[in-house]
Amino acid sequence: MEGDSVTLNINLTEIQKDDQIMWRFGLNNFLIAQIIRKNNMSKFYNDSADGRFRNRLKLDQTGSLIITNTRITHSGLYTVTSRRSETPLNIFNLSVYTRLPVPVISRDSSHCSSSSSSSSSSSSYCSFLCSVVNVSHVTLSWYKGNSLLSSISESDLSLHLEVEYQDNNSYSCVINNPISNQTRHLNITELCQTCSGPVHCCGFTETVIRLAGSVLVGVATVAVLVYDIRSRRSYPETREQTPRADEYDDVA
Repeated sequence: MEGDSVTLNINLTEIQKDDQIMWRFGLNNFLIAQIIRKNNMSKFYNDSADGRFRNRLKLDQTGSLIITNTRITHSGLYTVTSRRSETPLNIFNLSVYTRLPVPVISRDSSHCSSSSSSSSSSSSYCSFLCSVVNVSHVTLSWYKGNSLLSSISESDLSLHLEVEYQDNNSYSCVINNPISNQTRHLNITELCQTCSGPVHCCGFTETVIRLAGSVLVGVATVAVLVYDIRSRRSYPETREQTPRADEYDDVA
């Protein structure tokens, strides 16, 4: 994990007491440290490999390399050789992982739905979003009990979940990498206390939009009815003002 110290141990059976041990990093074989075992003289190359190992390296008397306060940039290949042979004594592939944050679960107002099986009964659903930021090479997952529901593996993750308000199952959001994990359990009652109402389930903004749409529809309906009533009232008056055919005959 980032911030930890790690020791890369060399094989003592393949070196001699007066050997000069050299440590190299990466595919470009940057020389980062060396030690002469005979007099225990160590040297570190702080500017090598873009300076990423500056003041972070130590060598013990055996020639083993100690990396302190590790960072993700320290991940890669490490090769140790001696002056007597070009054949590597050891090759290490080091992977350093970020310390995982605890996932954050929030109510997701961008997803809202309800279903009804009859006119007298309906069930409401609460939508949640589990998210983490500033992480990489991790997987974010939703679990129902011990069963995996969904997962995603990207940077700056967010994962959606929709459950019925009355659901009594246990849900949790888990972030993990190959060596650690963090879990946040979902409390449906706490995050969606009165999920049976649209204001609480879907969020205030979406509720206002829905209410505004309903008002507009209602106003339009009333306008149509008023226009129709006025039209019906004015039509008979027009007929009364128009002479009938027999009235023309009387005048003639």
